[in-house]
Amino acid sequence: MNCDWVKENVALYLYNELGDDARHEVEQHVNRCEACAEELETMKAFHVTMTAMPKLEVNPNLLTSARMELQEALETTTQAKGWARFALDPMSWLRQARFSPALAAVLLMVGFGGGVGATYKMAKGPVVQPEIHGSTNEAAISGVSNVVMQPGSNKVSIEYDRTLRETKEGSLDDPSIQNLLLMAARTNYNSGVRMDSIDLLKQKPDDGRIREGLIFSLRYDSNPGVRLKALEALQGQVKQDIRVRNAMLEALLNDNNPGVRTGAIKALEQVKSDTSVRQAMQQLAKDDPNPFIRSESRRVLASVQAMD
Repeated sequence: MNCDWVKENVALYLYNELGDDARHEVEQHVNRCEACAEELETMKAFHVTMTAMPKLEVNPNLLTSARMELQEALETTTQAKGWARFALDPMSWLRQARFSPALAAVLLMVGFGGGVGATYKMAKGPVVQPEIHGSTNEAAISGVSNVVMQPGSNKVSIEYDRTLRETKEGSLDDPSIQNLLLMAARTNYNSGVRMDSIDLLKQKPDDGRIREGLIFSLRYDSNPGVRLKALEALQGQVKQDIRVRNAMLEALLNDNNPGVRTGAIKALEQVKSDTSVRQAMQQLAKDDPNPFIRSESRRVLASVQAMD
């Protein structure tokens, strides 16, 4: 672990957003590094100032959506340099000066307002399908009609429609096969084909592009069986990927299928000490109309209290 990583994650450390292993590494590092220890103390002072201010009640659903939009924006934004970086990076301001409580409040309100606006835009705006590249001429493809894994091999056979139906065969490691599977999972009119595609895609959970496709299916697919398949494929990534965790929270709070919501609770048990997960469970334990969801939320909260 280096100093740059610690400085980038010290705020997450203070707000208990890091996993136990990462927290331990931060603590070990600051014991050895004077500069990082000073950085931590500066952030603690700011944290104390913010804690003393009146707290606003934030709906967990809104918090989850804002976090997801912020995470996606951070991943697609080109890093600025020089004065532009200083002007656009709030953490740089925190490292350069001590803020008054009034100025800190202004920054907090501006950031929260931006997150709400981005969330509204995401909810109301059209979903943009990602461009898929590969040796197959995807521009002429109207849909994927069948997906078959050849038994005892790593070969996949995919039937897809153009002017005439064609078949593409290849290894699951073949990018063009993966592209067709992603297309089938996202856009196909046949829910059975979407489920078959997700069954194959879940064998590549470490591929970020495939993981994004699974998140898309969990959040937007109209078929609950497909959403449940995507949830099962993603549950092993809940601990290490905040985007997966946020998608699980969104499913828990918003999905209209009890089976999907129950699956989300089980997946989120891995990170039940996370602040957002606790808040969501507290809300559901109190107000959810489904008695089983209320009961499961209370069970998870009880196990968290037992750990504390």
